[in-house]
Amino acid sequence: MNPKYIFISKALYIPEIKTLAIGDLHLGYEFLINNADIQIPYSEFENMKDELKKIIEDIKKRKRDIKTVVFLGDIKHFFAYKKIERDLFVELIDEIGKTADNPELIVIKGNHEKRMDFAYQKLLDFYVKGSFAFIHGDVMHKEILSPEIEIVVMGHLHPAIALKDSQKIKSEKYKCFLAGKYLGKEFIILPSFGEINTGTSLNEHLSDDRCFIPPAQLLNFEVHAIGEDNQYYNFGKLGVLEKLHDNIKK
Repeated sequence: MNPKYIFISKALYIPEIKTLAIGDLHLGYEFLINNADIQIPYSEFENMKDELKKIIEDIKKRKRDIKTVVFLGDIKHFFAYKKIERDLFVELIDEIGKTADNPELIVIKGNHEKRMDFAYQKLLDFYVKGSFAFIHGDVMHKEILSPEIEIVVMGHLHPAIALKDSQKIKSEKYKCFLAGKYLGKEFIILPSFGEINTGTSLNEHLSDDRCFIPPAQLLNFEVHAIGEDNQYYNFGKLGVLEKLHDNIKK
């Protein structure tokens, strides 16, 4: 793992620029599921708030500061405007302001916010701080190719991996971070933040229409899976896991 950044739960902390990056929230997803007559408890949002508090407390225990919080897009889930999603986000950022001593908030526009500005402030297509660039990940922005940019942080892919036993009896899915090189930069892809959105098993379903990074390049990215108690496990390159999965299927 690059010493310039730290995985904390499903978020990324960058000590050099005192910045916390948070992947796709998809606020409102639990309401969509319930509207489809799949009854689940309305606990997703409270769990998100609790997890963010723990992340901030963890950073403080490390005697680090948070000056900036970057949301990497897809704050909301519905493509149309839903007031409940905006209200949830306002409540979330109020909580962050209290817990993290009012950091600067940067909100990147995701593909779920394409048609409108969703937050209390204008959404950005990308954000640059020091040698780091932050994007959603659905489209490339030429600005991140600047020689000054060394590391690009993004979301959008909801990376996860599926592990199955040889008899195909048991299968487990684990959210993960992906880290690898593309266009001379290091890219870090964050998992989705909520628990209901379990992510896409990229060692099962890797297509060329989800991201501007070609699948052949993504196969060379390293998988940092999130296990129980937020322990991280380096499973090596995604391409190795894909071959392992293909062998198991046979």
